[in-house]
Amino acid sequence: MEPARQPKYFTIDDIYNLPEGKRAELIDGEIYMMATPSTKHQIMVTELTYQINSYIKQKRGDCRVLPSPFAVFLNADNKTYVEPDISVIYDRNKLTDEGCMGAPDWIIEIVSPSSHTMDYMKKLLKYGTAGVREYWIVDPAKERITVYNFENESAEEYAFSDKIKAGIYEDFEIDFGRISFI
Repeated sequence: MEPARQPKYFTIDDIYNLPEGKRAELIDGEIYMMATPSTKHQIMVTELTYQINSYIKQKRGDCRVLPSPFAVFLNADNKTYVEPDISVIYDRNKLTDEGCMGAPDWIIEIVSPSSHTMDYMKKLLKYGTAGVREYWIVDPAKERITVYNFENESAEEYAFSDKIKAGIYEDFEIDFGRISFI
């Protein structure tokens, strides 16, 4: 009898050795290739990043808002590497030239057809266990935003016409009804 083949586990080195122009994420040693984002996706990332960053600057906050591509090393190992669409990091000590070492406080992912399962399942579980405080899934196809507040163990759904309060800030909300995503 032939021995069972062991599954291949990948590391961050495998991510860095991808061909030029190829992007992927690594979760628990498994590689997930990333498709090129659509124009609508990039407009959403830009609009949301701008609003969050403007709020932080107005309040003279010290945290950083970083859009993708930006490396986040969730665990203290070389088996998990993600590139959230938007990462908000309070503790600047987590930031290095390579990316964020540890969990951002707030992550926003914009769902695309190729990332649906990843954003709603794998990343939800990974972010919830890694120390992310708040995770928003913005789904353009459904015109819905799902907000997971891991600190309060709550989840709420909103429409693209709603104002959504950020749980990690006392007085900040995003009015999705006033954002043009076209």
